[in-house]
Amino acid sequence: MSDLRLSIAIGDYDRNRPLLDGAVQIDGVDPVFMKLVPEEIFFRAFRHAEFDVCEASLSSFTLKTARGDSPYVGVPVFLSRAFRHTGIFIRTDRGIARPEDLRGKRIGCPEYQLTACVWIRAILENDYGVKPSEVTWVRGGLEQPGRAEKISIELPPEITVVPAPADRSLNEMLIDGEIDAYIGPRSPPAFEAGHPKIARLFPDPTAAASDYYRRTRIFPIMHVLCVRRSIVETQPWLPAALLKAFEQSKAVALAKLADTSATKITLPFVEEQLQAARSLMGQDFWSYGVGPNRHALEAFLQAHHSQGLSSRQLAVEELFHSSTLEAFKI
Repeated sequence: MSDLRLSIAIGDYDRNRPLLDGAVQIDGVDPVFMKLVPEEIFFRAFRHAEFDVCEASLSSFTLKTARGDSPYVGVPVFLSRAFRHTGIFIRTDRGIARPEDLRGKRIGCPEYQLTACVWIRAILENDYGVKPSEVTWVRGGLEQPGRAEKISIELPPEITVVPAPADRSLNEMLIDGEIDAYIGPRSPPAFEAGHPKIARLFPDPTAAASDYYRRTRIFPIMHVLCVRRSIVETQPWLPAALLKAFEQSKAVALAKLADTSATKITLPFVEEQLQAARSLMGQDFWSYGVGPNRHALEAFLQAHHSQGLSSRQLAVEELFHSSTLEAFKI
């Protein structure tokens, strides 16, 4: 009997590389890997369901699951995580000295339902009292005009989202002062180029994120692994096999990262950064599985619903195939 041939679209990350190069195998699967950027994977997955297995936006997947029309079922493999205090950028000439000053401002975002934007709005509301309804959200492409929500959304009337002009990118609008701030997973090119009037809201985002983690014990989840529902219906062993393989792949990557004989990535102070992360967050700081991530998932699902995105607040178990909710022990 031959292995199941599957298309798998994921990012080219160190934690995925042992799978990509064949060092780790997926039980019973003959994979066809595609290394793609998140925007392309998400668009193709949620517009056309093109992949058998794929990395997915946690927000888009939650939105589709709440509606009951998701072509995918989740596996608790969290391929991207990030503290999003780095993702809030401001015009320095708009009187914005602290998060509370964002009330009443026009803030650009690539999509209202973007996972990074959900987490950032949750931070602004929970930690600083700035509600999504107190801001005008300007939706559009960061670098290219014309970006729309990849999934149609219906928001409560108190939430104001307006499209950017058809011929304007958010980066251009930020430069010209047509928006007061920007939130998202990527830095505006104007900031990267050193524009004198564009800065991060948090001057020391690492300190802000560390404080956030100490208070909440949340390492925000951005992307989740998903598998086509119709395949799982005939191959119920597949979600657990994927979880096992991605866990093994991550373990190999972390072992290499901790090997001090030669630095594995082109960056100084890697050993020190790894030790700092483990001192703050524990040995398994990038955990997979539902158990160690339930608290973060519940916080996200609550924020997703309260921000008007999901029609009802999901339970964590609704996101994932039942076979991935428990594991064997020896």
